Amino acid sequence: MNRLIAGFVLAVSGVLGTAAAEAHPHVWIVAKSELIYAPDGTITGVRHAWTFDDMFSTYALQGLETKVKGAYSREELAPLAQTNVESLKEYAYFTFAKGDGKKQKFTEPVDYFLEYKDSALTLHFTLPVKTPFKARQLSLEVFDPTYFIDFQFAEKEPVKLVGAAADCKMQFERPNDGSAAAQKLGEQNFLDGGNANFGMMFANKITVDCP
Repeated sequence: MNRLIAGFVLAVSGVLGTAAAEAHPHVWIVAKSELIYAPDGTITGVRHAWTFDDMFSTYALQGLETKVKGAYSREELAPLAQTNVESLKEYAYFTFAKGDGKKQKFTEPVDYFLEYKDSALTLHFTLPVKTPFKARQLSLEVFDPTYFIDFQFAEKEPVKLVGAAADCKMQFERPNDGSAAAQKLGEQNFLDGGNANFGMMFANKITVDCP
């Protein structure tokens, strides 16, 4: 298993495994997302760009052979990108959608690739909706239920609507700081599974209302 996804999966599963776990993140991601609409108003997918923190990016690239030292082309990173998106399926891609209150499912990612810039890796991928749908209200949340991975959306243009009708209105809500609550939760709470969805309080919430 490639280093990037191996570390990513370990980060996600570590809280529920036998290793010591703490109620704070160990991997940080800065995210941007686009919600994709078809001309008829149906919602067809979500496009993500996830930038990993410098430390994790450096770890992931250790030992990776390249033609130019310190430079990583999209082609050289392609196997890493494929393994990454394939393994994210087990975690529902950390992306949870509802249309008018009804849960929606995604199919496997398409148009995925890794980009290396400014000492950080960014994973780009598109999640097609399993069944495109229309909704007066779309709600989308991005988070890790275990809070081992912290998703922070970019300050500038964190979310975009692509192809949506002009009268659709979007609201974006960043998570509240739950640090105090996190400190009160011990390792055993997580191992018992009682706080498996603790990360919900750190969810980034996107709501789109269309008449």
